[in-house]
Amino acid sequence: AITAIGSVIGLLTTTYQPALNAFVKSTGINLSITDLGWAPLATITWGSPYTLFFLAILVIVNLILLFLNRTNTLDVDIFDIWHLSFTGLLAIYFGANLFIATILVIFIGILKIINSDLMKPTFNDLLDDWENPMTTTHLNYMMNPVIMVFDKLFDKLFPWLDKYDFDAAKLNEKIGFWGSRFAIGIYLGIFIGLISHQSVKSIATLAFMAATCLELFSIIGSWFIAAVEPLSQGVTDFANKRLGGRMLNIGLDWPFLAGRAEIWAAANVLAPIMLLEALILPGNRILPLGGIIAMGVTPALLVVTRGKIIRMIVIGAIELPLFLWAGTLSAPFITHTARALHAPGIPATGLFSSSTKEGPIEQFIAVLVGKASKGEMMMVLYAALALIAYTALFFWYRHEMMKWNQKYSDEGKEVADDVKFVATHGAAGSAD
Repeated sequence: AITAIGSVIGLLTTTYQPALNAFVKSTGINLSITDLGWAPLATITWGSPYTLFFLAILVIVNLILLFLNRTNTLDVDIFDIWHLSFTGLLAIYFGANLFIATILVIFIGILKIINSDLMKPTFNDLLDDWENPMTTTHLNYMMNPVIMVFDKLFDKLFPWLDKYDFDAAKLNEKIGFWGSRFAIGIYLGIFIGLISHQSVKSIATLAFMAATCLELFSIIGSWFIAAVEPLSQGVTDFANKRLGGRMLNIGLDWPFLAGRAEIWAAANVLAPIMLLEALILPGNRILPLGGIIAMGVTPALLVVTRGKIIRMIVIGAIELPLFLWAGTLSAPFITHTARALHAPGIPATGLFSSSTKEGPIEQFIAVLVGKASKGEMMMVLYAALALIAYTALFFWYRHEMMKWNQKYSDEGKEVADDVKFVATHGAAGSAD
């Protein structure tokens, strides 16, 4: 898998770097950071020995919370620990020591687990299945508090728009192949070729390479997930032994919701919106490519809006700049780490990142915490204010979600203890 991802990265950067350089030269718009999507970032992060350290710490934290009855969620999505490891490594890169980075990772990890319990009744409702054990601790759902702010504004200012909502499944059916990864890669290649004044032959090459790489990133990413499956099973077996007979929620990767058409319809609509935003957004230097299908964005939109597709698209368009700015901010760290780990396929020049890496808010906080660790008083103040605001917003969101969950309970939908998994069975998730 590592060799394969390196080959695809090399192919993508070799093909696109000349066109991107020509684009910068002809337009003066500096979008010189190559968007590799999530799979290469996961590879790079798992290549760090600190990731296994953070994994061990987070498993222990999860088990402690279970033993103390502070959560009903057993997180078996071991692969996606890389998101929090990325956050910790980013803090270290900007100046934090391992102890401070670990505290930050634990803090966010605990909030993720709390969030998984809060979302469980909503998942039951979206799946129309109140007997399932599934929830998720995926980092993309930590955007829920921000999304909920805009959702509440929607309730106050534009509630009438909901009556124009449309059937996402029908939209996906009409789009068909033309909304697939391969097709979007073709559009991107043609677009980049045209704005960088490439020849017809070069445009065709760019289109084919983008389409192929988008498909390959997704396929190769699944190989990494399979590689850490034994770790997931080990955690499950340990919990089964220690918590035998207790009913638990099982924290999976997000795709157990992939059957909801709204996720894909919103992602298809947001792709061209993100491309346009990238061209005009001040402070952005990343041109969406590998991450343009915004699967790090739309699942959280589904949960908070409860499938209202117009809200998903509007709020998604509003929050996309956060992802672009975070991708720009983290590019030097990603590039430095990839080269330090001798990741295959990484050229000696240029910067790399992902345009829709999950956890943009957490990345901003990691940078502030890292800089504050150097003792700069203004950075200490900024980091403290950011952490206070982040925590306050989360607990406001928690309050709102508990009101939603009470509605489910009043309707007689919520099962006892909000769980239906007996800790004598294993489970695992898959995908980014």
